[in-house]
Amino acid sequence: MVLSVKLYKDQQYSALKKECLQHHRLFEDPEFPATIESLFYFKSPPGPIEWRRPQELCKSPQLFVNGISSHDLHQGKLGNCWFVAACSCLALRDGLWQKVIPDWKKQNWDPKKPSSYAGIFHFRFWRFAEWIDVVIDDRLPTMSEKLLFCHSDSEEEFWSALLEKAYAKLSGCYEALDGGNTGDAIVDFTGSVPETIKLQEINYVKDSIKRLKLFEKLLKVYNRRGLISCSIHLKPDSTLDPSRLQGLKVDHSYSVTKVQKVRLGDTAEKLFMIQMRNPWGRGEWLGPWSDNSKEWQKVSKKEQKTIGIEVKNDGEFWMAFEDWYKYITDVIVCRLINTSYLSIRKTWDEVILRGAWSKHDDPLLNRAGGCTNFRDTFLQNPQYVFDVTKEEDEVLVSLQQRDKRIHRKEGKGENLLIGLSIFKVELNREYRLHSFFPQAAGSRYIDTRSVAVRTDLKKGRYVIIPTTYNVNMEDVFLLRVYTDMPSGCRELTIDKPMVTCWNIIFRYPRIVTQVELHQATDLPKLNSSEGADAYAVFKCEYSKIRTAIFKNTRNPQFDTKVIFYRRNPKRPITIQLWNSNTLCDTLIGEVTIEESQHNPIRERLLQLQTKDRQESETPSCITITVISSSNLAAL
Repeated sequence: MVLSVKLYKDQQYSALKKECLQHHRLFEDPEFPATIESLFYFKSPPGPIEWRRPQELCKSPQLFVNGISSHDLHQGKLGNCWFVAACSCLALRDGLWQKVIPDWKKQNWDPKKPSSYAGIFHFRFWRFAEWIDVVIDDRLPTMSEKLLFCHSDSEEEFWSALLEKAYAKLSGCYEALDGGNTGDAIVDFTGSVPETIKLQEINYVKDSIKRLKLFEKLLKVYNRRGLISCSIHLKPDSTLDPSRLQGLKVDHSYSVTKVQKVRLGDTAEKLFMIQMRNPWGRGEWLGPWSDNSKEWQKVSKKEQKTIGIEVKNDGEFWMAFEDWYKYITDVIVCRLINTSYLSIRKTWDEVILRGAWSKHDDPLLNRAGGCTNFRDTFLQNPQYVFDVTKEEDEVLVSLQQRDKRIHRKEGKGENLLIGLSIFKVELNREYRLHSFFPQAAGSRYIDTRSVAVRTDLKKGRYVIIPTTYNVNMEDVFLLRVYTDMPSGCRELTIDKPMVTCWNIIFRYPRIVTQVELHQATDLPKLNSSEGADAYAVFKCEYSKIRTAIFKNTRNPQFDTKVIFYRRNPKRPITIQLWNSNTLCDTLIGEVTIEESQHNPIRERLLQLQTKDRQESETPSCITITVISSSNLAAL
C-alpha cells in the first residue's frame, strides 16, 4: 500500500541526497543545525558538547546490528523514557518500524560503496492522519566521544539515535522531548488508537472477573500486533509504598514486550504473565518471577526456551499478572485498526474528520463551549452524527489534539484537557442539537494528546460532541470513528431548516415536534413463539421513519425518538406497529396523535387501534412523549 506522505519543511530526501552526492559533500541540515538551540531552550548543557558523525565514533557504523530489537535502546541524559519505551514497542513489529524507517536498506552504510553515503537520513511520523517525512543529517550530540542521548547496546548501531534526532527536530529541539506520554509517541509511529486504563480507579484487585477480562484484552491487543506500555504514578492517597516497589520506578515508562500464558510444569495449568522492558537498559523487577527467582523452577526448560527466558541484567523482566496489576497504575493500549476489506481479521469502517474549537460572539457560531459543567454553552461545541445500523455494534471513537511540544519555547506547550460525549438522538436527526439527550457513552477529560471511547451501542442514531474542559479554548482536533458497518459519520453544521424558494412555495416549517416512543404493552400473540417481531413506523406529512425490529416479545422497549419539522401542524402524526414476517409484514395496530396532543406530555398511554382482537384480551397500548416548539432551533 502506497503511503501519502507530506514533506516536513519542504525537504525532499532523494533530491537533497542527490545534490550532496553530485557535489561530493556530506549533508548539513539548515533546518536543524548542529547548535545549542537544537538541543536546549531552557536547560544548560551538561558539559562540553561536540556534534559528531557516526563514522567519527566507530569504524563500521550501521543502522542495525544483528537486526532490530527492543534490547537495542538505552535512554541517555534526557528525561524521555516515554519515547524510548515507545521505540522498544516499535522494534517488536517489523511491519511498523519499516514505515517509520523507510527504505532502511538503501539508507544504511554500504562499505562496498562508501561514495554512495551522503550523511543524510529520513524518518516518517504519523501526525493528524498524515505521514510526515522528516529529513536529518547524521551529526549527533556527544560528550567525551559518547552519544549524549539515546543509544544502542552496540557502539556501531545508530538507528535509535537517528530516530530520536528526527523526532526532536519535529518537536523543535531535544529538550522538548523531556517528559511525555508513551502513547503519543506510539501513535506518531503507527497511527494507532490509544486507550488509557487507570488500574487503581477500576480496582481490579477486588474483582477477579474484571482482572480476567483485562488480561484477555491485553493478550488480544498483543496478538493483533498492537502496542502496550505501562507506568506507576502515585497519588497522595495511594496505598502503594514507593519504598516497597521491588525495583520498579515511579513516574517511569515501561514497554510491554510480551503478554503470554505460561504453562507450569507438565500440567495444563497456565500462569498469566507480562514481560516488560526498562528503557534505561537496567533496573528490573526483583519480586516473584524476576531473573534467577525460584519460581522459574515451576516452568520446564522447554517452556522457558519457547517463551525466551534470558537471565541477565538487560532491563527486561517478567512479572506474574497477579503482581503486575497491583503495582502498575497506568496502562496505555494502542490498537492497530484494521480497515482492509481483504483481511481475514475483523475489519473496521473508518471515518476521519478534522474539526476545530473556535470562539465567536454569536452563540450560533461559537464552537468553544467547554464541557457539560457549562450547560449554557456545551451544545455550542462541534457536533458529529453517525448511525449504528446493526442491532448492536462495537464503536470506537478517538479524539486527538495537536502536539504542543514545538511551542514549549514560548511557554505554550501544555495540552488542553479534552474529552468527548456520545448521545443517542432521534432516528432522523439532521440538524444540530439544542437540548440535552441521554448520554450513551463518554470519556474522561485528560490532558493527553488523545482520548478514546470504546463501547457497544444499540441500533440507532448518535451524536458525538468533542470538547475541551474549559470554555473559550481554541484548537484544531482530529476525530476518528470506527464501526463494524459504515456509519455515515459527518458534522452537523446547520441549526434548523434553511429558507429556500421551494420552502416558501410549499410552506416553511412552522413548528418542530419530537415524538418519543417508550414501549408497547400486551401485543397480540402473532408468532408461534408466543411473541411478535415488532417494529414501529412514524408518519408525519411526507416523512416516514422505521425503528429496529424487537424480536419475539409482546412488550417491546422501543426507547426511540424521531423529530419532525412540520409545515401543517393540523395534520396528525401516526405511529404504526408492525410484525415482521418473511413474506409480508402484518400491521398490529396504530395510534393517531392530533394537534391537541402536541403540548409536552410525559409517558402518555395511548391505546392501539387493532383488528381481530378478542374482547376478553387486554388492549394493546403504547407509551409516548410528544414535545412541540414554534422555535425551530429549540430541539
